[in-house]
Amino acid sequence: MNKKYTTQEEKYTYISKQHGGYYRHDFTDHAYLYNLYFPPKEVFTHLKDNIHNLVLNYPMAQDALAELIGEITTQPAERIIVGNGAAEIIKILSGHLAKIIIVPVPSFNEYANAAPEGQVVEFPLEFPSFQLDVDKFATEAIKVGADMAVVVTPNNPTSMVVPKADLIRLAQKLEKHNCMLIIDESFLDFTDNKDQISLEQDIDKYPNMAILKSMSKAYGICGLRIGYMLTANLEFAARVRNGIHIWNINGFAEEFLRILPGYKQEFEDSCERVKKDRDLFYKQLCAIKGMCVFKPDANYIFCRLPDDALSGPEVTKLLFIKHNIYIKDSAGKTQPDATRYIRIASRTKEENTKLIEGLMDVMYLK
Repeated sequence: MNKKYTTQEEKYTYISKQHGGYYRHDFTDHAYLYNLYFPPKEVFTHLKDNIHNLVLNYPMAQDALAELIGEITTQPAERIIVGNGAAEIIKILSGHLAKIIIVPVPSFNEYANAAPEGQVVEFPLEFPSFQLDVDKFATEAIKVGADMAVVVTPNNPTSMVVPKADLIRLAQKLEKHNCMLIIDESFLDFTDNKDQISLEQDIDKYPNMAILKSMSKAYGICGLRIGYMLTANLEFAARVRNGIHIWNINGFAEEFLRILPGYKQEFEDSCERVKKDRDLFYKQLCAIKGMCVFKPDANYIFCRLPDDALSGPEVTKLLFIKHNIYIKDSAGKTQPDATRYIRIASRTKEENTKLIEGLMDVMYLK
């Protein structure tokens, strides 16, 4: 055991308060959401071979970094802001630029957490489907005078995509009221037909739209901390860029971006493997009697536990204590019956099967 804890229960208490560094503590992480099949070994070899230059020299600044993302996205660099993870950009958007920001809930908590007190409006998703009604959302945004609206697609924790046509309609409604629409596409690479779902290549048609993407998730590089925002609204881009300090990305992250275009096929193949594992995992979860399993579009699955099973926090804790597997419950989310829901990241086929066995073992313990 670690000096921070002596029992498995103490270990759970410690881990549940952390936001990373999980690999140091020897458990199976079905909580964080990343691609297990990327990057390939050649990327790590390249970084090791260049470690002296990467450590000893200053990295590039924003303009050059934007050009690297531009090569990946086939977009002009002037439209791109590169962040130290999407979290850095979210802090600028929610914390500094938005006067009133509206966010559907449940969703990724950071958008609301980063906003000053009294400046965030939470819009409840339709219950129990958790689908976003964009027309009602637009009406509420206009009513409260929001100058920024956020939609995460696929949403976290529900793992559901918002249809592209709905997002376009939403942008058009909000444009008349000077409201920027921020679309978070961090998990979109795990969807089917992602090229037909993403709005990246249509960004020039919508001046009040910006796309935000954390690269940690799809590219499996949580420790490198890379995210970007894309918008054709150059005035808005400049306002976000002004909030970024000159060397916000380290040399390892920069070098990863430099070599990434050479691994396009490997990346596509890795996402297909993730989807294959996830789809089998979804079927396994659906076979649990009484479990309500929402069909996932991302690499994680949102579930409502059977009514006669233990609560989400109880199941999460017991699964860790008995089986050393960590998942997320929804107790901290803004939603009805939050304690009945869990979110489970899909891992390998073997690990997913072990999780199912562990879940069945602890769901009804008293």
